[in-house]
Amino acid sequence: MDDQLIFGLDPGTFQVVLGSFGVTLLLLAFFLNLFKIVTQDSRLYILLNILGAGISCYASYLIRYTPFIILEAVWGLVAVAALVKNVRQSQ
Repeated sequence: MDDQLIFGLDPGTFQVVLGSFGVTLLLLAFFLNLFKIVTQDSRLYILLNILGAGISCYASYLIRYTPFIILEAVWGLVAVAALVKNVRQSQ
């Protein structure tokens, strides 16, 4: 698979694009919260963190970079726990 194109991109470029997209979602969540556009318990903030961490974790897996696999996996799991808490509180 290493020499096949993924969405028309070579694997190295795909991994960079994917990781950059995931990190962009995380930074967007951070920016929106920092400037009080969303709160840390809003579903948008939590979902941006889940998606960003999940995508970044997968991109880190593709390049076999264990420290960031662990970081992003924990980040994503904490965000999922926050979503569960948020859903339970709204019921």
